[in-house]
Amino acid sequence: MAGTRTGEFRQLISPFLQRKIAELEVRFGVDSREARALTRQYVASPLEAVIQPGNRRRHYESEVAIRFEDRPVIGVERLYRRTMLIEPTTVCAAHCRWCLRGQYPLRTMTEEDITHATRYIGSAELRDDVNEVLITGGDPLMSLPLLGLTLGELARNAPNVRIVRIGSRVPFQDPARINDAMVDMFARYPGFRFELGVNVNHPLEFWPESVDALARLQDAGFRIYNQHPLLKGVNDDAATLTGLYERLRENGIEAHYLFHSIPMRGMDHHRTSLRRGLELVRRLTAGGVFSGRSKPHYAVLSDIGKIVIYDGVIIGRRAEDNCLLLRSGFRLEERRRWNPSWPAPESLVIDDEGFMCTWYVDGTDEPGREPS
Repeated sequence: MAGTRTGEFRQLISPFLQRKIAELEVRFGVDSREARALTRQYVASPLEAVIQPGNRRRHYESEVAIRFEDRPVIGVERLYRRTMLIEPTTVCAAHCRWCLRGQYPLRTMTEEDITHATRYIGSAELRDDVNEVLITGGDPLMSLPLLGLTLGELARNAPNVRIVRIGSRVPFQDPARINDAMVDMFARYPGFRFELGVNVNHPLEFWPESVDALARLQDAGFRIYNQHPLLKGVNDDAATLTGLYERLRENGIEAHYLFHSIPMRGMDHHRTSLRRGLELVRRLTAGGVFSGRSKPHYAVLSDIGKIVIYDGVIIGRRAEDNCLLLRSGFRLEERRRWNPSWPAPESLVIDDEGFMCTWYVDGTDEPGREPS
């Protein structure tokens, strides 16, 4: 989720993850499925240099390009009516190789940027619609000063915001950061309902240190949910996903989204077909193997936003470029009302009822082997 200056997303693995990878390689073997569950997530692959038609640098374009109080608003995005996104920093503890924001430019918001953005979020233009903010990046838990500043300015300038969500992999990449200072900072804002969106992909990632970190946040009042991609060679089998959702349930974490891995540049070796994900979701949700409260929504991050894959969503196919036409519940006029600067992508199609549809590049189920 960190940005790039050169177009090459550098490898970054936290010392905590390095130790865990080494332990798995000693216990199970360097080429074991257990070790690859981490190395395929974090170790750079030569296959990342293979760029396919339809690959993109950004998962979608949603940054607000407007002026407020005579200056541009920096570091915020909006696709949906009730939620604004703010990105104080692009720094992460480790670089997930399938990162949605790996090709975003490196950026850290200044104190002035954050104050201005929160004033915009609390402005008369937005206050009747927006009641929720997602703080992401990068990883907000990597910088307590920036996160504390953002929370303080939201509390001061945007009284319409009641829910604050934070997107973070710190509990699974560097759990020691979940310390007394962090918990005390959150306690200073009792007016917010805090939620943490984590991204855990495999049951073995529930290390004791991570479980303890999650419990500290839950004790501090956080509601925690998981949203994660379907990754070839990591979790694209029913047994692994079953184990993952059982661990989420055991630890009081909501299973929110299972995302089809999207066509980011150089990431095709991580992508299954959309149909493969549907087959796995059917087995998981209709097989009675774990609690129904642990079942995720299977979704796509398309050019126009999240689309949950229900019956009737796939309405067309193009064999020549392996694309699917997906029907959303979004209307263009609503999107433009919430984000007037939103650029309609080339993949956009408007159907007869006025709903936005989009062409989406599918993956394949060929083995996702690394080159020798």
